[in-house]
Amino acid sequence: MIGLTIIRTQAKKVKFYTVASLVNALLEANTNGNLGKLMKQLSKLDLLILDELGYIPLHKQGGELLFQVISMCYETRSIIITTNLQFGQWNHVFGDQILTEAVVDRLIHHSHLLIFNGESHRYKQSILNSK
Repeated sequence: MIGLTIIRTQAKKVKFYTVASLVNALLEANTNGNLGKLMKQLSKLDLLILDELGYIPLHKQGGELLFQVISMCYETRSIIITTNLQFGQWNHVFGDQILTEAVVDRLIHHSHLLIFNGESHRYKQSILNSK
C-alpha cells in the first residue's frame, strides 16, 4: 500500500520483493553474469521494499549480495524492510556477525523504525472472514 501511494502521488520508481525472491534473483543474476544489470536496475529505484526478512536463512553468498544492495541504497535511496525479528536475531538470517552488524548499521542510520505490537492483521482478518 505504501509503495502504490508513493507511485500514484509522487510518480516515484518503487519495487517490491520478498527478501527470498530478491536474493534468488541476485544469485541467479550473479551465476548468469547479469549481476551488474540487476544492480543497475535496482539503483534507479526511489524506493525498494523488502518483505519477510528472517523467514528463510540466507546462504553466505545470498547474504553478501543482499548486503551489496543495502549498501548501494544507503544514503541514496529509500528502503523499507519488514520483519518479525529483533535486530539481535538477524545474525540467524545472515549467518555472520560482522555482516549482520554492517547491515543493521546502514539500515538504522537516518532511519525511522516502526514497531507494531499486538495481534497480526492477517489473524484479525481471518477471524472476521470466518464469521
